[in-house]
Amino acid sequence: MKRLTLISFLIALLSIVICQLSVAQVGTWKSYLSYYQPQQIVKAGSNIIFVRASNGLYNYNLNDHSITTYDKINTLSDTYISHIAWNQQVKRLIIVYQNSNIDLMDLNEDVTNISSFYSKSMTESKTVNNIYIHKQYAYLTTAFGIVKVNMERAEIAETYNLGHNISYVGISNENIYAQINDNNYTAVFSASLSNNLIDPNNWTVTTDYPTNIFDADTSDWDKYLPIVVTLNPGGPKYNYFGFMKYENGKLYTCEGGSSDTQNTPAVQIYNNDSWHIYQDNIPSITGYSYYNTYCIDYDPTDTAHVFVGARNGLYEFRNGKFINLYNSNNSPIEAYNGKSFNSQLITGVKFNTDGTLWFLNSQAPTQSLIELTKDGKFVSHSIPEIMKLNDNGYTNKSLGNLSDMRFDSNGYLWFVNNNWYIASLYRYDLKNNTVIGFNSFTNQDGKSIENVTAVSCTREDMNGDTWVGTNRGLFLLEKSQIEESSPVFTQVKVPRNDGTNYADYLMDGFNITCIAIDGGNRKWIGTYNTGLYLISADNMEQLQHFTSTNSKLLSDNILSLAINNDNGEVFIGTDQGLCSYISDATTAAIDMTEDNVYAYPNPVQPGYDGQITIVGLSFDADVKILSVSGKLINQGRSSGGTYTWNGCDLNGKRVASGIYMVATATSDGNKGVVCKIAVIR
Repeated sequence: MKRLTLISFLIALLSIVICQLSVAQVGTWKSYLSYYQPQQIVKAGSNIIFVRASNGLYNYNLNDHSITTYDKINTLSDTYISHIAWNQQVKRLIIVYQNSNIDLMDLNEDVTNISSFYSKSMTESKTVNNIYIHKQYAYLTTAFGIVKVNMERAEIAETYNLGHNISYVGISNENIYAQINDNNYTAVFSASLSNNLIDPNNWTVTTDYPTNIFDADTSDWDKYLPIVVTLNPGGPKYNYFGFMKYENGKLYTCEGGSSDTQNTPAVQIYNNDSWHIYQDNIPSITGYSYYNTYCIDYDPTDTAHVFVGARNGLYEFRNGKFINLYNSNNSPIEAYNGKSFNSQLITGVKFNTDGTLWFLNSQAPTQSLIELTKDGKFVSHSIPEIMKLNDNGYTNKSLGNLSDMRFDSNGYLWFVNNNWYIASLYRYDLKNNTVIGFNSFTNQDGKSIENVTAVSCTREDMNGDTWVGTNRGLFLLEKSQIEESSPVFTQVKVPRNDGTNYADYLMDGFNITCIAIDGGNRKWIGTYNTGLYLISADNMEQLQHFTSTNSKLLSDNILSLAINNDNGEVFIGTDQGLCSYISDATTAAIDMTEDNVYAYPNPVQPGYDGQITIVGLSFDADVKILSVSGKLINQGRSSGGTYTWNGCDLNGKRVASGIYMVATATSDGNKGVVCKIAVIR
């Protein structure tokens, strides 16, 4: 074998044209958390202030004016921070999360996790009410008593189960005082620090305690809040991401709505690494409340023109500025009870390619599907199949949560009723004004799926098949069944491959909340309480299962998914905020050319052990990685337009320094292009 000399290797390295794009590595995570609303400010050392904001954390350097944000992906152990406090004696910040997990962080950003309280099995609530710092200790007040943390040794020192909800703690003259707040019972416990405080008998009720001992120290807040409100740590304004879509090079997001809460509206568009927050002071203009934004879509004939469906009507925006509110005053939209302006539920919005807007009016006495034409006229479409809700003295109202609208490749409009009362899936034929509904699910084996109380989503894959997510699992409506009035739903069977010839239904019984299809025709499946799954293009293999414990995923409750198939970034909306994962699949190129096929990182630097990514490939392209002598090093098929190589040969051994050729061919065997990868060990 001919070996490259050092000089020839360097010459070859310099001859490689490296695409200078800012691309994240496959397998990396990123968070998009809000730091908008300050909640706590604590001074640390001489020039650092820590800010808990929107249940996230950042610091501000008073000297150089720099801002550093922290999250589960780059520093911390968990997400959703409920309390912070600085201990000057040990020079550590204690961070307490909503789930009672605990981090300690010093000014060098070294983090030590204390998980023993979080992982301890208890019948009592472990919610932390407050933190009190004394010497090297942090005293955490809880619903059952006090947890004493030794911040120097990074451990739980003692736990005082007092059988009461403790709001605040204070220490004075070697005595500890605890304020009890049990519903209608309030009192103060006291004890000597020299006593065995684990024994509740050593605590006594007292009325003799120092004045103001339970008053919070607000000096840092008062002093630094005027500075903090001028800061811009970046990120969205809100952490609500119940609805997302990635189109037109932008991530369109809103809260996703809730029938039980009046959350602040959260229409936020991510584009070019910045967030555009839509105008939300609308009540001062309309005189009506504005909350629970359910869905969003943009006009394909004018992408600055956006409509948002919300709890009390249909909102129109242009360039993020409010234009109009459509409700029962100026449109066919109706309230759930025929009169309330605060409950006119627009739970689905979707533009057709010609700029016609279609939207769904849930729980309306006579309305359901409404069309807003390009010239601004409203057209009501009578659909008896979805007028079956009996509620609030009305009969045959539109169903409770008509949502998740999409057009398929045949021009049909699909939507669901994501509600326990007639949980169902619908296919609407615009040309004939006809609807076919599916509110029972029988699989290919004749098995009827019982207790389907939620149909959350539906997506069409690259084969033209329709996937349906329910609280009872994942169903497939094959392309051949789309036109059928009584189609057979398929539950994909995955062989066990254990010699028994048995198979299991794919994701049977899982509570599916959202589905997204990537550039490789793989299925990303979001669930409630069990995290995020990636299913192979042939539906036979679970490629990934991300949870909050085995990955940087913020929460196991996935609310929404969206994919940028240009770079493989999967956006994951959770009940704890937004994060993303760079996957190894992108949209396939129509033609592979020398200009669009390239690898990164390139050159591969010493110490790098991540995936090497080749992009710009055609769908299901054949990829071979060869040494300069022509020896086969690695081979496989692309996922959409992407192929990844782990830097190892066919025997699993890491390759040596050198130049490696990437030879490609289309799925039908036509010769493709060649690019080069330089590896430096």
